[in-house]
Order: sequence, then C-alpha cells, then structure tokens
Amino acid sequence: MTALLRHAEAALALLVALVWISPLVFAAWAAFHAPTDAINFNLSAPWTLENFRTAWEGAPWLRYFLNTFLLVTSVLAGQFFLCTLAGYAFAQIEVPFKDTLFVLVLLQLFILPEVLIVENYAVASRLGLLDSILGIGAPYMASAFGIFLMRQAFKQVPKELDEAARVEGCGTLGVLWRVYVPAARPTYLAYVLVSISTHWNNFLWPLIVTNSDTTRPLTVGLSIFAAPENGVDISVISAATIMVIAPLLVLFLVFQRRFVQAFLRAGIK
Repeated sequence: MTALLRHAEAALALLVALVWISPLVFAAWAAFHAPTDAINFNLSAPWTLENFRTAWEGAPWLRYFLNTFLLVTSVLAGQFFLCTLAGYAFAQIEVPFKDTLFVLVLLQLFILPEVLIVENYAVASRLGLLDSILGIGAPYMASAFGIFLMRQAFKQVPKELDEAARVEGCGTLGVLWRVYVPAARPTYLAYVLVSISTHWNNFLWPLIVTNSDTTRPLTVGLSIFAAPENGVDISVISAATIMVIAPLLVLFLVFQRRFVQAFLRAGIK
C-alpha cells in the first residue's frame, strides 16, 4: 500500500510538472518553426532561426536588456542594504516592541503590490521619478521577504562569533560586515535569484510608470512587440519570449542546487 502511494504521488508530481512546463515547451517548439507547422505540430517540418532574426529586428532588445539589467541590479543593491540592516536589527539588537515591529513588517507580505499602484504612482510623480529606472525599482527596495530571510539567517549565527569580533575591536557595523554577512552568504545567493526573477518578470508597475524605450524593461517591451495591432505571428512572438526568459532559465539551472539548499538553511523552520 505504501509503495502504491509513493508511485501515485510520483505520477501526480510528473503530471503537474508536464502541465506546468507545457507552455514553455510549446514556445520553444514554435520559436524554431513556421507558424503553420508550429500550430499543427508537424514533426517533419524544417527547423529555422528566421523567427529569432525577425523578432530581434522588430524591437530595441539591447536597450530593453540594458534597462532590465539596471533595474534588477539597482533593486538588488537597495534590498541588500536595507534588508541587511533591518534583518540584523530584528535578529540581534534588543529594542522595545521589536517583535511587534517585525510583525508589522511582515504584514507587507499580505498586501498585493497592485493595491498600492495609485499611491506609488502619485509619490513617484511628486518625486519626479516617472519614466525612470529608479522610479520602477524604488517601491520594491524595502522587501519584507528579504528582511525575514536575513533575520532568520542572522539568528543562526553563533553568539560567540559576535563576541569574539567585539573583543577584537569591531563595532556594530564591523561585526555585521565581518561576521554576519559572510555567514549568511547562501541566503544572499538564494535571495539574489528570487529578487532577479521577480523583477525581471515584473510587468504591471513598469508598464504604468514608463513611457519610452529608454526606460522600458523586457516585459513591457515584449508586450508592446506582441500587441495585436503589430500583427500576431505566434512563431515570432515565441522566439521573442524565449529570448526574454533565456537568461533566467540559465541562471536557475546553474544555481538551482545552491538555491534549494540556501532556502533549507534560511531558517524557514
């Protein structure tokens, strides 16, 4: 009975995986075939790279890639700075009502970003951040999820290391930089992957706050490229989609083991 249950669970997991990956498989198939062959699943149809050439020439992808790179790196830098300081404070500094404040920070996880779009737009407009990389990334730099991960990672650092560093003459920031940050390196790596994938794929807020190709990230550029008024060619659109998601797929495949291990160590216990 137990063996049968294990086989059933494995079969169900395989079925869910196939359903989840099927859109990506279809996009990969369509990207290398003519539209009629892609839709009809003609297995004998010739493969072609023409769709990628057409897609590449149809939009300023280099600019979109640069904008997306600047966006994810600026957001990540802001998150590392703020989440490190906040996570250390919640983990190791004793202040009144610390746990209550931490719960208030975690409440951010229950608020959908879409709920705050109007207010964020008003603030960005008053600060002159509309149609800018900073305007896209600023609302996400104080991440409750990042603060939670850093707090859990810092709480696992032995107190003896903290005390030894202070005996050697380190101040609070010195202890943080020389003891806690290196100890939390696996957690930082996991959070890098989460943050990059989140903001690489973010669509609604960048769509609202950007007005030109000089600031549009890949997701917004792809949506404009695939707009019905520009003509719908499923093969070309699939090729453009593969170009957009390829860096993330490579990043995850390279670091997937460290990604899983980091979350297991991150203190979600």
